[in-house]
Amino acid sequence: MTSVTESGTAAVPRPDAVSPPPPEPAPMADPIEEQPPAPDRWNPQTRSRITSSLIVLLILAAIATILYAWQLPPFGGRYEQTDNAYVRGQTTVISPQVSGYVSEVPVQDFQNVQAGQVLVRIEDRIYNARVAQARANVLTQSTTLNNSLQAQRGKEANELAEDAAIANAEAQLVKVQADMRRTDALIAKGWVTSRDRDSQLAALHAAEAQLRQARAAREIGRQDVRSVVVGRSGLSANVEAAQAQVRLAEIDLDHTVIRAPESGQLSEVGVRRGQYVTAGTQLMFLVPKTLWVMANFKEAQTHKMAVGQPASFTVDALDGARLKGHIENMAPAAGSEFAVLKADNSTGNFVKVAQRISVRIRIDPGQPLADRLRPGMSVVARVDTRD
Repeated sequence: MTSVTESGTAAVPRPDAVSPPPPEPAPMADPIEEQPPAPDRWNPQTRSRITSSLIVLLILAAIATILYAWQLPPFGGRYEQTDNAYVRGQTTVISPQVSGYVSEVPVQDFQNVQAGQVLVRIEDRIYNARVAQARANVLTQSTTLNNSLQAQRGKEANELAEDAAIANAEAQLVKVQADMRRTDALIAKGWVTSRDRDSQLAALHAAEAQLRQARAAREIGRQDVRSVVVGRSGLSANVEAAQAQVRLAEIDLDHTVIRAPESGQLSEVGVRRGQYVTAGTQLMFLVPKTLWVMANFKEAQTHKMAVGQPASFTVDALDGARLKGHIENMAPAAGSEFAVLKADNSTGNFVKVAQRISVRIRIDPGQPLADRLRPGMSVVARVDTRD
């Protein structure tokens, strides 16, 4: 071991100085004896036959559900489905049949109304005056008709006078004819001059002319009566025409009050008080409670469809809720047949396009969600063609 003196020089180690021996290392443990025992081989428990059967059934059910959802064999072909379907209803246009200023609108937007309820009133003073005028015209024509009846009675009385005149002329003719026969007998014996005979002959001709005149007057009187009768037919027609004018005026007066033709819900009311409206102006719409689904299927999808088959549809507005129904009717032709502009395939550039057949589906009653349906909603319709 080297030591340092006070003078700073290193001291030479002594040969007899011995360093202590290094510490002995600790004995190592036996690796074989200290390791834990090795685990046994993994041997899971054997499942029972019931558990295995349940697992197989669950797998088969899942596969069947997937096949049914995608309409794959053996489930394919039973249902026909289309998303080209909409809710339809008998939307009624409320329009006036007369023109005038609106005096009252007692309804509001989207209000539920009953059949016969007043929707709009139009100022009716002009139409009341027209009714009064038409009724006065009826009185005038009725008075003229009554005067015709009185004139007929007067003409018939004249006919009686003419009949009396004819009887008088005939009696005078008989008397003159008798005098003429006596004159002819006397002139043969020379007791009467030729002048007397000529006078008697002139009297005979005058009596005959008077008889013809009386008969002519009688015919004139008869024709006068016929003229009055024929004229009365025209006057009766005038009375009926005047009464028809009264009914027309009353109808126009009744149309000044616009009522709901049936129960339902109103659309937005587009008419305001004081507005001038004309016949045919659209004031509002009325949507009744009668609704149905119109589904447009491809022509190849309808080969098994028939009236009465069960159907169902999901409504987008109701978060895909499914409602039930039945086929009520089918269109008599494809939609292209009802188009205004027909497709022209005579150029030779023909591309076959699947046509659509409209199917009307009646909504089954007793479904609470059916009250929330509105015309125009989009649905996905499905028809069960099994039967």
